[in-house]
Order: sequence, then structure tokens, then C-alpha cells
Amino acid sequence: MSATTTPPPNTPSPAGTTPAKASTTTDAVIHEVFPLGNQWPTLDPFLFVAHHRDAYPAGTGAMGPDAPLDGREIGADFADIDGWNMYHGSAVPGFPQHPHRGFETITYVRHGLIDHADSLGAAARFGHGDMQWVTAGNGIVHSEMFPLLNRDEANPLELFQIWLNLPAADKGAAPAFTMYWSDVLPMIEHTDANGAGTSVRVIVGALGEHAPPAPPPDSWAARNSDVAIWHVCLDGSAIWQLPAAEEGDTQRVVYAFEGDHVSIDHERLDAGNGARVDATRQLTLVGGPGGAELLVMQGRPIAEPVARYGPFVMNTRAEIAQAFDDYRATGFGGWPWTVDDPVHGTDPKRFARRPDGRTDGPPVEL
Repeated sequence: MSATTTPPPNTPSPAGTTPAKASTTTDAVIHEVFPLGNQWPTLDPFLFVAHHRDAYPAGTGAMGPDAPLDGREIGADFADIDGWNMYHGSAVPGFPQHPHRGFETITYVRHGLIDHADSLGAAARFGHGDMQWVTAGNGIVHSEMFPLLNRDEANPLELFQIWLNLPAADKGAAPAFTMYWSDVLPMIEHTDANGAGTSVRVIVGALGEHAPPAPPPDSWAARNSDVAIWHVCLDGSAIWQLPAAEEGDTQRVVYAFEGDHVSIDHERLDAGNGARVDATRQLTLVGGPGGAELLVMQGRPIAEPVARYGPFVMNTRAEIAQAFDDYRATGFGGWPWTVDDPVHGTDPKRFARRPDGRTDGPPVEL
């Protein structure tokens, strides 16, 4: 969800922030610990994780916030005034049209709704546990707006957007739009011997016998890559076993983003921190007294050079410059919408309209 299209500098920014606090114990299962900020540190093959959590007020008839916008930098509002942001939106919060090339966006929405539109002609309204997967490939333009449909009560929004890299061989793939409704993402419910519960939403990658639908065919996740994203909720003192990764070179990160703390094989990870952990072992997770919510992300590294600037992720600086030239020349197919920030009306019903015109939605509307 980056709208930056400034020409690249001489040196592109790195692929992600390197976790900074290394363990000194050779047999420790937690290898590095790092604080969670606005953008979470990642490991190859991931590039970026943003956890958006906005306490939006009641909405207007135009689906914007029914509150003064004084003091906000409209068009670039990330200051979290009153617990919410307009981001790049001017009337409705969100991210108006912007391009991407060379990677994929995975957007998992826990609360609230997102209105998607793109240069393929696809459109969607999704949320309440749904996940959207966009393969930018050779170039796509999309917008992600946050319509505030409740006019008599607050409109809380919580989502994760994750950028997954593409290997060089697939950066020129045709762009694609895929929706995964919440009912097809397995939910595992586990009760331990003491009666404490753990729930796991399987977003990407099989967890034991529980498998979500297949990833898009051009994704690194469609290879023998061991890519997985799991949302784990531990009750206070709940015990749950995180299985070892299937591949020996898989890298795994545990983000403790909510609650008290989690014990990982007797090593404490406080909420508000993430950790690179040993993926070769089965790990025993125990929720702290106040419980814990975790995002577990893993995958085999692509292990290629990364040149990244704004909305483009390639392998060389020359390819970044070419991406900007191509976008200026072609608009990545153009923008078929009459406005930069389309929203899809006041009906809260979730839907997806595919690039070929087919329309569907979740089997049960929440």
C-alpha cells in the first residue's frame, strides 16, 4: 500500500529491516529479538509487514469519518491522531491508486472492510477474516480504500498487509487478483490438558492436515518454498505445539503483537516484539497470564539480490529505473476507474468481481 512514484535514487532501499538483538546462547530457540514498529522487520522471502489498526469514528453518508480533519496532513496522514489515520485518502481513508511491480501483496483483514479496485478491472469489498492476494508481476495499479459504513457507531479497522517477493524468473509474470473468503481459511481450535484454548487461523501454507486453498500459480508460495502465515491466539497459560518446518533452510519469525507475553520453549517473548526462531524444532508455545496473539511467518529464502524503491521490487537498480520508465509510458495498462479512490457503495455485502467479469462472494455474510 505504497503510493510513492518518485524516481529511484542511486542506491535502492534494502528489502527489510534486519532484526537487531541477537541471542548469545547457541542452543537457544529464539535467535534474535526486535521491537515491532509501524513496519515489522522481515526475513527473505518476505519484504514488508504492516499492521494497520485504526479506531475510526462513525462515518458520513460519503463513507468518510464524521469527525474534523483539522491538524491532519491530508494526502499523507500517518500521525495516528485520535487513534486513526487517513493515510493517502482525502475523503475516505485508505490508499488511492498506486502501482506495484515485482512482488505480491497479501492482505488479511480481521476487522472492518476494504474496497479494492485495480487496473485489471477487478473490484472487491472484503473483510471479517478474508484474505486478498495480488500478484503484481510485471505491473499492476490498485487502490485499497477503507469505507466507514457505520453511521451510528465506530468503524474499527484491523488488517495486516504483507509483501512477498517474487524470484527474478517470475517478476515478469502477468498480474493477477485472487480472493480467499474467511470460510475457506481453516480455523484450528485446540484445548490443552488444563482446559486452556488456542485458535489458529491458517492463512497461507498447510498446518498439519489443515490447508488453505492453493496460492496463485506464479507465487513463490506455489513452489517448494515452505511459505506459511498463521495467526495464533493463545489464552492465558494455554499450551500449543508449533511444528518444525518441513524444509531445513526455512526461516521463521514469530510476531507477538498483542496480549501479555509468550513462552517459546521456556524463552520469553514479550508482546510488542518479534523474534527469529529455530524453524528446525517443534516449539512449545505457552501464553502468558494475559494470553498472546501471534503472527507466525516462514518460508525458504529466494536468496537473490533485492533492489527496492517505493512501489517496485526488482533485482537491480537498472530494473527499478526501467519499472519507473514503463509505468510512465504505459500506466501498467491504465486506470479504468473514474476516480483515484473508488468505493463500492453503502451496502456492506462482501463481493469480488474478477477481471473476466465473474462475481462471487462468501457463502455466509457476516
